[in-house]
Amino acid sequence: MVSEHASPLAALGGVDAGGQNVHVAALALAEARRGVEVVVHTRREDPSVPREVPLGPGVVVDHVAAGPARVLSKDELLPHMPAFAADLRERWTERRPDLVHAHFWMSGRAALDAARPLGVPVVQTFHALGVVKRRHQGERDTSPPGRIDMERKIARAADRVIATCTDEVVELVRLGADGGRISTIPCGVDLERFTPDGPADDRPSGRQRLLALVRLVERKGVGDIVAALPSLPDADLVVAGGPPASELHHDPEATRLRTLAEELDVADQVDLRGRVERERLPALIRSADAVVCVPWYEPFGMVPLEAMACGVPVVGSRVGGLIDSVVHGETGVHVPPRRPRALAAALRGLLADPERCARLGAGGARRARERYGWDRIADATLDVYEDVAARAGTAERAEAFA
Repeated sequence: MVSEHASPLAALGGVDAGGQNVHVAALALAEARRGVEVVVHTRREDPSVPREVPLGPGVVVDHVAAGPARVLSKDELLPHMPAFAADLRERWTERRPDLVHAHFWMSGRAALDAARPLGVPVVQTFHALGVVKRRHQGERDTSPPGRIDMERKIARAADRVIATCTDEVVELVRLGADGGRISTIPCGVDLERFTPDGPADDRPSGRQRLLALVRLVERKGVGDIVAALPSLPDADLVVAGGPPASELHHDPEATRLRTLAEELDVADQVDLRGRVERERLPALIRSADAVVCVPWYEPFGMVPLEAMACGVPVVGSRVGGLIDSVVHGETGVHVPPRRPRALAAALRGLLADPERCARLGAGGARRARERYGWDRIADATLDVYEDVAARAGTAERAEAFA
């Protein structure tokens, strides 16, 4: 696997550390449980870290020297991808992998550059598409120039593209990908960690709790939840994510959210927790009446799965992966993105009906168990690998990438 900016060893909650890190780690470990030997190549960000670090049985994280050995935003990494690809090619020449699975577009570029001369097939998962980001962020999009064109080339050159939701399939076909070489496999959830049964965090008596588990970036829509709070005087919003609590005062999005809460006179209803350790998340989720996931756009979104697996209803934007994962009226409620009034109305109706909350929560737990366990996701992914390896012809698509 190649995951240039999203190390499976990284602490979650930062601007560039989130669902992709979890996805790569969980998928690698689940594949290893099925007898696959997995190496995850990621960019070195710390000179003191060894070149190879075990992640778990059968999985090694390989830290590739490409650019300065310090944390860089992913938008700064493109100039270092040639060095990343050169290192991969050298490693793979010494020990040729059966198949490469690239995660994110820059990983796809490096993987194809390194694998193409060796005849190694490449599977691509984008996790996010530049064309969608540009549509929603416009001039505020900080992606490197040429991202969309490069994604188009990668989608055509890869032996197979794995989309994480049906909405992404549509976007990929519009981008020029061959629909016959797209497989749809969702993200997964750890069904042993995230369960309906178990302890729940304490909360003030007589108060309802809404929970947002997010990276602190504006597009995640936390501001829309804050804007809905004046209509929900009995509800508190807990926001978990971002830097550690001691560093929140330096975070621009945390500052923006605090200012907005003060302007709306709901500051006493908003609790910015900062980064919460992953092992503490299930108890925090179980303490909530609802988990609110209202991004402006979302390639997939793993938090809804974690909430569903814990038996908590999800109020989610009808965008991207949430269209597939959250079933309106069965596991949660869909709302339009960037519409605080509509969100407030949906939350009022849900919080006023505890029986409905319980019913939706139970439905979410069933759906998570039936569809989203990582072992199931790994089986589907390995089926794709087997099919790609059997076909093995990469020459035509390699020429297209060139």
